Amino acid sequence: MLLLAIAPNQAALPPVGMLAPFAILLLCIALMPLFAAHFWEHHYPKVAVALGLVTTAYYVFVQKDWHPLHHAAHEYVSFMALVGSLFVISGGINIRVKGEATPFVNTLFLFIGAVLANFIGTTGASMLLIRPWIKMNKFRITHFHIVFFIFIVSNVGGCLTPIGDPPLFLGFLRGVSFFWVLQHCWQAWALAVALLLVVFFIFDTRNFARIPKHIRDKETANEHWHFSGLINILWLGVVLAAVFLPKSVQESTLLGVFSIPALVMFAAAVASYYTTKPAVHESNDFNFGPVKEVGYLFVGIFLTMIPALQILQSGQGLDIRSPMQYYFTTGALSAFLDNAPTYLSFLAASMGQEHLSVDSPADVMKFAAEHAPHLIAISLGAVFFGAGSYIGNGPNFMVKSIADKAKVHAPSFLAYMARFSIPILLPILIIVGWVMVKSGH
Repeated sequence: MLLLAIAPNQAALPPVGMLAPFAILLLCIALMPLFAAHFWEHHYPKVAVALGLVTTAYYVFVQKDWHPLHHAAHEYVSFMALVGSLFVISGGINIRVKGEATPFVNTLFLFIGAVLANFIGTTGASMLLIRPWIKMNKFRITHFHIVFFIFIVSNVGGCLTPIGDPPLFLGFLRGVSFFWVLQHCWQAWALAVALLLVVFFIFDTRNFARIPKHIRDKETANEHWHFSGLINILWLGVVLAAVFLPKSVQESTLLGVFSIPALVMFAAAVASYYTTKPAVHESNDFNFGPVKEVGYLFVGIFLTMIPALQILQSGQGLDIRSPMQYYFTTGALSAFLDNAPTYLSFLAASMGQEHLSVDSPADVMKFAAEHAPHLIAISLGAVFFGAGSYIGNGPNFMVKSIADKAKVHAPSFLAYMARFSIPILLPILIIVGWVMVKSGH
């Protein structure tokens, strides 16, 4: 691992060996579903929690310092409150589609999904839209329909707000202002989404032309949409309102861990679950499995990444300076490891080079103001390259699972990369990096 090359020179810093639980957990997340799927499916909670307890024991018994653990617990609860509430609430909205969509309608649908991802998160948007996406293309759906949905809705689309993608929310929790990403990244978002949509439209037009004309005309003429569970729009509004509570309220906590916004989000999720008709949940095949998996894995991630963040923010180790280097390095790791801790690790490293601490909101705000190109590069690299493989971002595997269950077999792990992410996504992201990151936009 790249992180293992870092050697701290401060006695207060944890030893390099304490990076091992973090590295092991990320490698397990990346490789276990491929090579030991049955074991991982049944035992991933034990692995994640056990590795987290190794780090916990180090800080309790060796460092005798509870503060990093307390800080991690607070961030974890805030993180899960947002991800969990959006998952539950979006699972209470059902969209049913009848008829076959044209390439224009498909392209518009993906664009709407890209915008929506910034309001209900890439996970929420993916879970809400993947089933109607499959139904509206049921007569001609292919691998590229599933893959471009992952590219646009599950990843690239959620780059405009901290709600959009977990890496950006971690930055928001550390002190990046809510509208900073929108202000600095909208041009890169627009370019990336536009290029992906153009390529998709070309592919889909060719696919649509293969359908016999009499079937094509009949199906597109009978297009019909039905929405249910719309009361959940109210609960989505509650979650968004919680993000914008006054700073004095946001800083108020229960037991130093449960912030007021987090409690409001949890309450909105509970209200959504019990005010949604069971038939809607059944139509969505709703269950808590995906969010439970995220919850267990991120317990381990938030605990084991404490030593990595402390070492990185010491300012030593990584010989990375330019925004382009941060864009591609953050992106390369985000494609194969979870993009949320990757974002935070490189943010800590970049801030450490400026003798700033990622644990200080004031330092984070100063870094965002004085070193915007670096933060833009890290943000874009983490969010955009999360689509590089199925393991780059949480929604990717969720979408694949739903597609497989619907008998729409998504490409295998290697086929996804060999046929789509490397020949199609990577060149687009290189163009975006060259135009937006290198030029300083």
